[in-house]
Amino acid sequence: MQDLFNYILRIKVKIALHFYFSKINVTGKEHIPKGKAVLLVANHQNALLDPILIATHTRLNPYFLTRASVFKKSFVAKMLDFIRMIPIYRVRDGINNMEKNKETFDKSTQVLLNKGAMVIFGEGNHSIQRNLRPLRKGFARIAYQALEKDLALDLVILPVGINYSNHQKTGSRVNIIFGPTINPKIHYPNFDSLLKATEQIMRPLVSHIPEENYNEKLEKLVENKIDLASPKSVATFLNLTELENKQKSISSPYFSNKVMKIFHFPVYWIWLLIAPKITDPAFTATFKFVIGLVVVPLWYIFLLLGHPIHGQASWALSFAFLGFIYLLANRSGQA
Repeated sequence: MQDLFNYILRIKVKIALHFYFSKINVTGKEHIPKGKAVLLVANHQNALLDPILIATHTRLNPYFLTRASVFKKSFVAKMLDFIRMIPIYRVRDGINNMEKNKETFDKSTQVLLNKGAMVIFGEGNHSIQRNLRPLRKGFARIAYQALEKDLALDLVILPVGINYSNHQKTGSRVNIIFGPTINPKIHYPNFDSLLKATEQIMRPLVSHIPEENYNEKLEKLVENKIDLASPKSVATFLNLTELENKQKSISSPYFSNKVMKIFHFPVYWIWLLIAPKITDPAFTATFKFVIGLVVVPLWYIFLLLGHPIHGQASWALSFAFLGFIYLLANRSGQA
């Protein structure tokens, strides 16, 4: 009865989802295993929509760990239990309730021991911010607890990325990406190793905008009409933008000024000797102009006439030419 009810409910919800979203794209279905215990670890950005998207777009009939606060009313608790949801308690639910998580982990472990499927949102919370937050140990604890009871259990971790073009608007697009499975036995009993391996696979499955200058980067993505539901498109754009920024910094007036000083180092040394003796800032530009007027031509004469005597004519000509180019670049870049 329960299986039939959940089957009908999934069909109804799936139809409703395809009316709500303009497009639901699922990739990586070949990674979804058959006949194994599966622990799906997903990112969490859109509250209840995340679990129902996973439930309706796989044939795994998974159970879900759900925050315990929604189980407060007995009728609701029974209904959630009927649709395969298991409460998970957090500190905010009260320290005393944290002990109830033992029962939660026991139920989850039993699902896996029966070669069922569990969905857990590895970040431990939800946020509409578009990046992968640090993973918590909850999913690793469930996996290792199952392996403690049956080390021969054919158990895999299935990473999942859920990406939305818009978290709040009807008619937006969703991209669900299943990544390659992970064998937790390879990392057992090291928690950090399993968390790191899972995060490495999950990161390219999620549209990831780094925390630094997050809003600015998001605005640029939107302005350039980048598909926010596509992790690859987001990563490509951000990488290209970062490369362009580096190239701009190389050609910036500050960089040109530094290089110009290298090509005119005797002139710059003379300025360093005179600068501390200038007591009135109003004369700074005057002294710079005079030094440039007198010393710079002498420096170029030395390069072009002095070095050829020692057989360095081509080197001196190139050095003088580049020095002159950076001198002009520095001049044109000043405000």
